[in-house]
Amino acid sequence: MEKIDRHQDEILLNKQRWESKPILREIYGDFHTRIAERLPGDLEGLIVELGSGVADISQTIPNCIRTDLFPNPWIDQVENAYQLSFADGSAAGLILFDVFHHLRYPGRALQEFHRVLKPGGRVIVFDPAVSWLGRLVYGPLHPEPLGFHEPLTWQPESDWSPEEIDYYAAQANAHRVFYKREIDLSGSGWQILEVARYADISYVLSGGYSKPQLFPNRTYPFLKAVDRAASLLPGVLATRLLVVLQRD
Repeated sequence: MEKIDRHQDEILLNKQRWESKPILREIYGDFHTRIAERLPGDLEGLIVELGSGVADISQTIPNCIRTDLFPNPWIDQVENAYQLSFADGSAAGLILFDVFHHLRYPGRALQEFHRVLKPGGRVIVFDPAVSWLGRLVYGPLHPEPLGFHEPLTWQPESDWSPEEIDYYAAQANAHRVFYKREIDLSGSGWQILEVARYADISYVLSGGYSKPQLFPNRTYPFLKAVDRAASLLPGVLATRLLVVLQRD
C-alpha cells in the first residue's frame, strides 16, 4: 500500500500553484457555486467539506467547515472520512470535491456519511466524468489511474480499522457507481437526486495545478460559453461529474 503522506506532498505543491494562478481561483469559484446550489438550503445543520485540499470553498460557502487528513493552517479541522468526529444527525451537507475517487471503501464511507447527516441531508460529489474526452484527460494525461478494470471494493474486511488508510486513486469510480450504476444503492438509505455531466473544458485548458495555462485570463467568459455548449454532448466531452445524494 502506498503511503498516505503522498496526499500531503501534493497539497503543499498545489498550495503554491493556487496562490500563483488566478484562473484556478476563478474556475473553482464557479465550481463551488454549482455545488452550493445543490445544498439543502432549508435544512439546519453543519456544512462540511471533506478532503478540502487548498481550494477555498469558504469564499462561496462561508459557513463551510474545511477538513482534511492533515492539519494545514488553512484547514478548520482534521477528519477521516471513515470515522468522522461529528455527532449523529448533526450535518445538513457533506461536500466531496475530487475525494470520492480516493475512497478505497466508498460503501464504508457512505455509511459514516449517513450517520452524521440529518434526514434530508445531502452528499455532493464532484469528481471526474469519463467521456471520450474524459478518458484522455484522466487517462494518459493524468498521473492517477482510471481504475476501470479494477474491482470496486465497496466494503473493507471485517478486521479493518479506519486508521488503516493509504494512498488510493481510481478516477472512474464515481462514474461507475453513480452513472453506470455498478453498485445497487436501493435500500441503502440514499436517494440519488441528480447525476450531471459537464464539459468544463476551460479547466482542462487552464492546466489545473500541474500543467501550463493555454488561454489568457480575459477569455475565460468566452470559454464558459463554450463549456455550456459542449456540455450538450456529455458522452463525448464531459470531464466533470456532479452527483447529489440525499439521506432518507
